[in-house]
Amino acid sequence: MNARSVRGALAVAASVCALAGVTACNVESGSTAAGADKSASSAPQAKDLKVGWSTIYLTPSWMQQTLKMLQTDVDKLKSAGKVSSFKTFNANGDTSQQIAQIRAMIQQKYDVILVDAGSSTALNPALEQAVAAGITVVAFDSLPTSTKVIRVGTDQKAWGSMMAEWLAKKLDGKGSIIAMNGPAGVAVSEDRWSGAETVFKKYPDIKIVSNVHSEYNLAPAAQAFASAYSAHPDIDGVFSQGGALSAAALQTLVKQDKKLVPITGENYNGFLKLWQSKQKEGFSSLATAQPNYLSVIALEAAVAKREGVDVPQDIDVPLPEITDDNLGDFAKTDQADDSYPINDLPQAEIDKLIGK
Repeated sequence: MNARSVRGALAVAASVCALAGVTACNVESGSTAAGADKSASSAPQAKDLKVGWSTIYLTPSWMQQTLKMLQTDVDKLKSAGKVSSFKTFNANGDTSQQIAQIRAMIQQKYDVILVDAGSSTALNPALEQAVAAGITVVAFDSLPTSTKVIRVGTDQKAWGSMMAEWLAKKLDGKGSIIAMNGPAGVAVSEDRWSGAETVFKKYPDIKIVSNVHSEYNLAPAAQAFASAYSAHPDIDGVFSQGGALSAAALQTLVKQDKKLVPITGENYNGFLKLWQSKQKEGFSSLATAQPNYLSVIALEAAVAKREGVDVPQDIDVPLPEITDDNLGDFAKTDQADDSYPINDLPQAEIDKLIGK
């Protein structure tokens, strides 16, 4: 990052660039020093950037953890002189308010706008207006459809297919399962189930005896699973696409003293802790995560873009895998059940993702 950050200040020939350790100086063969000087002076500078984060809501624990991780990276970039200020704009679930806040940032001449979108389409005009004004816009987690902004996310269909493949193999390709999905019509839920359904179609001996839709909250999920389980008590496994859903299913089996069948999961700490406590009884799972460090990747991508790095338009972040073997690295007995433990992503991996 440091080597690239000096690129915009270069006003010398290519030989001097080489001495400075810069691998790409925007100086082509035959270019004059004056030409290089002109190119460098017109490049945006990653210095004292004014950064804003527009989020559709901030109350959930996942968002609070994301803010904490993002603030840590902001502090690092402030120390390096690359960021001068950072402010969070919370729309409190109101897409119209989020649009207004984004337009306010445009008026206030922010250099970077990070976005966790409340709508995949409604924010597009405001975000594209920001890009047209010379602002670097990077969305993460919940993404807009606009191709004018940089988008940092995970593959939700891959999430579902990874969980389904593990469960199918765990059951040796046969058995009855309950599917625990999120609310019907919600894009994340639909995408995860689409990925899972594609896998299950390859295993005709796996029968989905109940497909349950629930909010991603423990109480309604527990009620939904209990109802499905009472009708199908002889299941061999549970496909669950969310941590609270997984915790609800496992808690039900534990409370009713029933057979602990395999249940897929997420890095919801209540599920991770219960999984860990039941490992000696033979309970097994595979979990993944929507990692909070998506926010850090987004900020680092924005800064790199300002430094002239050719950052990919779409950054597909690999899904973490939490297994029986590495569960101890994630489950946190000293944290609340509704927290989402995740390890930091090494800087070298971030640099690779953003094209540095």
